[in-house]
Amino acid sequence: MRASVVGTTVTLAAGALLTAAMTTASASGPDPSAPPHGTRADRPVLIDCLWQRTVRPIDFILACGDGNSRLTGLRWSEWSPGEATAVGVNVVNDCEPSCVAGTFRSYPVTVRLGRAEPWKEHPGVERYTRISLAYPGDRPEGYPQVVSYPLWA
Repeated sequence: MRASVVGTTVTLAAGALLTAAMTTASASGPDPSAPPHGTRADRPVLIDCLWQRTVRPIDFILACGDGNSRLTGLRWSEWSPGEATAVGVNVVNDCEPSCVAGTFRSYPVTVRLGRAEPWKEHPGVERYTRISLAYPGDRPEGYPQVVSYPLWA
């Protein structure tokens, strides 16, 4: 009986989370071609895992599929059409002995965004297409001191 109650509770909780996510995603909101609130149209945006435009985010998930790498505590010193620069922390799962049982470790990092291009879904909006992480000290095992990735969208 107890296993049945636990299973039902887990199922109901998962259903509630899914409903909330779908309701949020389907809710009508502002014009998607308009620039984000409080920004100028000539400033590029950063596209997050949920395909939402962000400007100067405090946190940013790098590994959208599993959340095993994210940026936190970002403090932006620049956000311009050419480049955006911040300092913060890269929190990375060491996946030892597995990613499920791994430990999240924090590494100071300088973040640079660049290569602003029109966003295909919203051609009037420019978005950054490249992110670079520079580790001034310790870094995740196997990472070079500077690593660059293309951004989605």
